[in-house]
Amino acid sequence: MNRLEVKKTKKRKKWPWIIAIIALAIAGVALTVFLDLTSTLKEMYKPIDRELSDKREEGIAFDKKDPFSVLVLGVDEREGDKGRSDTMIVMTINPTLKSTKMVSIPRDTYTEIVGHGTQDKLNHAYAFGGIQMSLDSVENLLDMPIDYVAEVNMEGFQKVVDAVGGITVDNALEFTQDAFRFEAGEITLTGKEALSYVRMRKGDPNGDWGRQDRQRQVIQGVLHEGKSVNSLLNYRSVFNALGDNVKTNMTFDEMVGVQKNYRDAADTIEQLHFEKGTGERMNGGIWYYVMDEEELQEVSSTLKQHLELK
Repeated sequence: MNRLEVKKTKKRKKWPWIIAIIALAIAGVALTVFLDLTSTLKEMYKPIDRELSDKREEGIAFDKKDPFSVLVLGVDEREGDKGRSDTMIVMTINPTLKSTKMVSIPRDTYTEIVGHGTQDKLNHAYAFGGIQMSLDSVENLLDMPIDYVAEVNMEGFQKVVDAVGGITVDNALEFTQDAFRFEAGEITLTGKEALSYVRMRKGDPNGDWGRQDRQRQVIQGVLHEGKSVNSLLNYRSVFNALGDNVKTNMTFDEMVGVQKNYRDAADTIEQLHFEKGTGERMNGGIWYYVMDEEELQEVSSTLKQHLELK
């Protein structure tokens, strides 16, 4: 064997060691991510006093890609007070259709507060009975199963937006809110800006419905950025932000099932609206939003059809 052939042989022998080192490094990163993910998801878990909605005969099978629903409660927490669920969004997720439908329920909606024995503003359910009473009351209002609930601390939500590196939205209306100026067109938002962006309502000619559309944009933006490479590189910040500010009755295994089988459903998000109701003053002049019964039935039917319910 000549000297050139010896050098080639030695060079070839180095590669298995380099590949092994790279493989170990990748395995170490994967293990770290998994352990952080496991810890975060368990920290987010907050069980409720039921295993299955009364409006379902069987539970959700994530391995079979069953459509499911979730109630998102955006809670404005206050010191010495339980706070109010100022944002109430119902989402239905259908992985087969690769779509998500969402509807924002006006917080002043006049309805039965299930478990409290009263008719009141829907957002008061959280103050009276927390997640459980909010879930039961929304389920009763829409006459459909609500499978899961996620409670989001709105003040902390800005940390989630920052953790994914900010979001991009298409703003339909130029306005100022909390000293931030939002130009019309495509804009990039930081966490604080996103929080102000969704809170603006009084200056919008479309009122609460304009706010609902901005909520949809922010949610869609977070979901989109959450799947990006940049977010994966900053996974620890994302996990910390979620663990500190989101609580849900979805278990660790269920969240893993959603991540595995339902990701494409976030690509298309359709916004439904409640806009035909009326404002009425009752109970000593208190203002309430009274649903239009026909519209309520139409939205309910659309969501149940998306859940593939009869």
